[in-house]
Amino acid sequence: MRLSGLALAAGLQLPAVLAHSSQKPLGPGLGPSLKKGSQPNIVFILTDDQDLHLQSLDYLPLIKKHLADHGTLYKRHYCTTALCCPSRVSLWTGKQAHNTNVTDVNPPYGGYPKFIRQGFNNAYLPVWLQEAGYNTYYTGKLFNAHTVENYNAPYPAGWNGSDFLLDPYTYSYLNASYQRNQNPPVNYKGQHSVDVLAEKAYGFLDDAVKESSRPFFLGLAPVAPHSNVQSFVLDGDIGDIEQAAVFSPPIPAKRHEHLFADVKIPRTPHFNPDKPSGANWVRSLHQQSQENVDFNDHFYRQRLRTLQSVDELVDGIFARLKKYNLLDNTFVFYTTDNGYHIGQHRLQPGKECGFEEDINIPLIVRGPGVPSKHVAEIVTTHIDLAPTILGLAGAPSRADFDGETIPLRRAEFEDAAVSRHEHVTVEYWGFAITEGKVFRKDEARLVLNNTYKALRIISKEYNFYYSVWCNNEHELYDIKTDPYQLHNLLHPDETTPATLLGVPFEKVTARLDSLLFVLKSCKAQTCVRPWQALHPQGNVQNLHDALHPRFDAFYLTEQRRVSYDRCELGYLLDAEGPQFETDGLVHRQGARWDEWV
Repeated sequence: MRLSGLALAAGLQLPAVLAHSSQKPLGPGLGPSLKKGSQPNIVFILTDDQDLHLQSLDYLPLIKKHLADHGTLYKRHYCTTALCCPSRVSLWTGKQAHNTNVTDVNPPYGGYPKFIRQGFNNAYLPVWLQEAGYNTYYTGKLFNAHTVENYNAPYPAGWNGSDFLLDPYTYSYLNASYQRNQNPPVNYKGQHSVDVLAEKAYGFLDDAVKESSRPFFLGLAPVAPHSNVQSFVLDGDIGDIEQAAVFSPPIPAKRHEHLFADVKIPRTPHFNPDKPSGANWVRSLHQQSQENVDFNDHFYRQRLRTLQSVDELVDGIFARLKKYNLLDNTFVFYTTDNGYHIGQHRLQPGKECGFEEDINIPLIVRGPGVPSKHVAEIVTTHIDLAPTILGLAGAPSRADFDGETIPLRRAEFEDAAVSRHEHVTVEYWGFAITEGKVFRKDEARLVLNNTYKALRIISKEYNFYYSVWCNNEHELYDIKTDPYQLHNLLHPDETTPATLLGVPFEKVTARLDSLLFVLKSCKAQTCVRPWQALHPQGNVQNLHDALHPRFDAFYLTEQRRVSYDRCELGYLLDAEGPQFETDGLVHRQGARWDEWV
């Protein structure tokens, strides 16, 4: 039986139990002014490929009981790159992928070797937490291309205790290999990967409690509900992926394999639609056959079944936190690396797109002062998590963070409603892959021209997704009127409105393009306050301000446009087109408002 809604698909009404809270405003938070000895413990749970919009949270009663009913669900939380490794590196470093240059799951453009080569092994969250006085523990998947061959070249820094899932067995639910501390890898053939991880997680929690003189950070990264993959270690050649990996639906623990027999993928308007949607290769997809839809419904059920082990893991963690009397001084974060689509826009199971299913993902936080049964409407991203956790630890922030601290308490939410930014930077390079079956000979399992830059911008007045692909096709969705992103207003087959937000259509698109121009190469505070780069006088804080008629000539005639010189599989600057430069007053994009006026 389906539980009452936590998964907030676009346009759905909030469940009453989550939309209101009787909790009174709380006092000041645990920011950098924490006194020594008052640092909270932190548990961070990171699933793999979990959706928000396909309602997976509705089938996880223990997560609802322990987290949503006692914490805050962030309705508008986003990953910035919808692929495992780039998203995780951004999460742990607080940097956009264009600043980490880890943009793929395998070399040469990504994976653990690229993380090491970019110098992040001594500059990411667990290292900073140890410097702040924490003991740190981790079990599960860290990064892709972290393998049984390179696990010690070098060992990941920053962990007092670790037990990592390793490739090529990371996604083999019944044949996982874990590698503990500096010991050789151990294979767990025949045991379910999430159950193995659960026992390791409980052991690390016991270890953390024994070392009671220091607060702890415990990271848990089960592979569920990622598809099951039989693979060998890739050599980085993108052309090998089709031969190197066999994808199939995830495999649940035997005790869960009978559940949800009649459940199907939510039949939303964009599920296997009659007309094509999107742009580039997505718009060329054929409508799926009934055989295809039936298989994808099975794939969906397997995801829900596999997540039951995660639900039990969360229950076990809370039972132990309660036993150790730690609940009053522990923050628990629950999120995923990226979202997932199955059938929306005619897509086969997978991620790597900019649609809401892939980028708008679960984030639930419970901890001291965090409102219970609260749904936050503010915009937050994975880039914000490292600053947030460092703030809880009482550690200083870092000037090179591309994000800002996430509000956790009611007074902070009230301030954020007025002052917080309204945008998300979305970016992707390289391939898109079908993780289910291919039912047509004329549809490829691997697409290579899936490189794009995009933004989401959300307020009470407007709600847009704007993107530019590497073939220079454009997308714009007005999600207020088109919540399922079925009508690309910039595609020749669609009707372009004469006006948007009460002004001529082209004036809005010009502002969005200029904002994306800044965000696609932004660094540090420019990523948080991009309008400041366009209007240094501080008279523009958001899209509403930028739409003032006095800026029309600036945006319509003076600004360069986002474009690509060519499609590439990684972040190669000479392929990215003109860049917004922030050193001095010289901008390849064109004059800023204060120079032009």
